[in-house]
Amino acid sequence: MSIKKQYLKSKPECKVAFRVAKTDAPNADTIRIVGEFNGWNENVEPMKKLKSGDFTQTLNLETGKAYQFKYLIDGSVWENESEADSTAPTGIVEGEFNSVLDLN
Repeated sequence: MSIKKQYLKSKPECKVAFRVAKTDAPNADTIRIVGEFNGWNENVEPMKKLKSGDFTQTLNLETGKAYQFKYLIDGSVWENESEADSTAPTGIVEGEFNSVLDLN
């Protein structure tokens, strides 16, 4: 799993490229990025599956904020991003955490 950030000079946005390697989700058919930036909508557009079996998606997100998110694999398995800036308690289940993407 990986995240690459590219801050735009023309507006307060950051292009965030998410990538989940085939080795991180070897049997996945779909992966969605679900978080605060999309209202935790589990029906958002799935990541693109590449011929290599990796999944990728780029989102333009507003800077000056930190966003909690998770990957939703095949509609039932929640995974955190190993290269996230930090983690935060979900506030739903004790001991469960979300990934945090910091664009401050």
